[in-house]
Amino acid sequence: MILAAPFASGQAISEAIRIDGHIAVPMRDGVKLYADVYRPRREGRFPVIVTRTPYGVQRDGMHEAVMRFAQHGYAVVVQDTRGRYESEGAWDPFRNEANDGYDTVEWAARQPWANGKVGMHGGSYLGHVQWQAATMAPPHLTAIFPVLASTSIYHNTFFHGGAFKLALAFGWGAVRMPNRIMNPQYWHTEAYAPQELKYDHIIWTLPLSGIDLASSGQRVGFFRDWMRHQSYDSYWRAISDEERLEAVRVPSYSLGGWYDLLLGGAINGYTGVRAKGATEAARRGAKLIIGPWGHGPTRKYGDVDYGPEAMRTLFDLELRWNNRYLKGEDNGIDREPPVELFVMGVNRWFTFADWPVPGTRFTPLYLSSGGAANSARGDGQLRWAAPAQTGQDGYRYDPRNPVPTLGGNDCCGAPFPAGPKDQRPVEARHDVLVYTGEILREPVAMAGPVQMKLFAATDGRDTDFVAKLVDVHPDGTAINVAEGILRARFHRGLDKMELLEANRRYEFTIDMRGTANVFLPGHRIRVDVTSSNFPQYDRNPNTGEDLGASDQLRTAQQTVFHGGEARSHILLPLVSLDNGR
Repeated sequence: MILAAPFASGQAISEAIRIDGHIAVPMRDGVKLYADVYRPRREGRFPVIVTRTPYGVQRDGMHEAVMRFAQHGYAVVVQDTRGRYESEGAWDPFRNEANDGYDTVEWAARQPWANGKVGMHGGSYLGHVQWQAATMAPPHLTAIFPVLASTSIYHNTFFHGGAFKLALAFGWGAVRMPNRIMNPQYWHTEAYAPQELKYDHIIWTLPLSGIDLASSGQRVGFFRDWMRHQSYDSYWRAISDEERLEAVRVPSYSLGGWYDLLLGGAINGYTGVRAKGATEAARRGAKLIIGPWGHGPTRKYGDVDYGPEAMRTLFDLELRWNNRYLKGEDNGIDREPPVELFVMGVNRWFTFADWPVPGTRFTPLYLSSGGAANSARGDGQLRWAAPAQTGQDGYRYDPRNPVPTLGGNDCCGAPFPAGPKDQRPVEARHDVLVYTGEILREPVAMAGPVQMKLFAATDGRDTDFVAKLVDVHPDGTAINVAEGILRARFHRGLDKMELLEANRRYEFTIDMRGTANVFLPGHRIRVDVTSSNFPQYDRNPNTGEDLGASDQLRTAQQTVFHGGEARSHILLPLVSLDNGR
């Protein structure tokens, strides 16, 4: 592991540019998608960068990078995706991007101003379409740079652990993106909106399947499809990049944020191509960088200021990447370590040879209590040694009074704070079990995937279990560093649904994505366990009915077991950080 150096600044701007607007790009089915082309004014053939967006080619914030690429000798194609703004066709999110991406890349490569090498640019949806195109292996695609992008619309976008990401799916899908033109963000939160249309009223709609009608009087077909397909079935497999990463033939640079809702996409894109990409160039050329960010780089997020080193100038990094693969410049980026992580706590960048970090010691921290772990005032403990005695804690989960979302991995939907937030307000609740370790004498460094093994039971047919990993500071501030959820009916796998036997003990595995954090001396490690995180996720009504179908709610009695044969624990990826190199 190597301490990472700051990025060098980009090359000086040198090119005068021209812009050609409203260019028709024909797709294989005859639909025309419209694009603007930014390129150097001088005659010649240039490497091409393709950006495909559902947010409008005129969207604020896009043009600076596009024009700078053109000024550095690239032709840049900026295109409205199918059914959006100027482009023809029907808008059905995510479902046409593979073929349309392939056709756009190959069209761009054939233009008289193109030299035949094509890269791609953009983040979020604009990053996902890069993966979609790459899995189709267009012959002229040379490299991609997906930023904050999903690789599975099921696993790391609209569901996590089988629970529906209500804030995103409703706020982005049903509120902002149901039609050809994007609706204003958070239009349900404005002071002039009547109470019945305000977001904090509509999210309580039952049954949930009617929330789009309650919001706008409009049935949003794709939003309803998402809810109808609550497991990982053929509907989702058809658009999952993770099913086809072995077809990727080009180098890829995945960028993620520890608090981004699409963190799993950045990690899985890198590990998938690194392990099974179609070519040696793809496998060896896969890179990953993760910062302390949400859905975009910043030095301060939530309640934490990570310092000036947290900011990275992404244009400079992407320019080096494209100069290497699209212009053939030997700038060394391909010889640098493939993984770069911002380690919170010490707030520094480190580079590693892979993810998970080689030499990682996956180490359990066990839950323990005297039977009263409810709230931070309870007796819940974390221990490095498994308790010999079997114990248990209980709480009542009432979906009429769910634990509110406070920080975490989200964006783009509900108007609530995401990122690292002080968890003490929710840790004061009786329906949150809180397990806290001893005050640390030495630093505990971790970097990698995090997983919770929970032995638990409920008195109904279905429920949710939520886990958070928390860094408790000497002054009591409790900052979340990783989180996950599991809808219990998916205890056998996200492609399998099996309702529970009431009051039977099950072993549940909760995926908490991953993180990189040093728990410093004087701090304590904490794990919170509960059954809701609303409105980031929908409320499980505890009835066992299908997602969105229930108009009734029932209170569930939850039991968490620990010690003896029921060794509930969080599995931490402990690493050694060599700060001298």
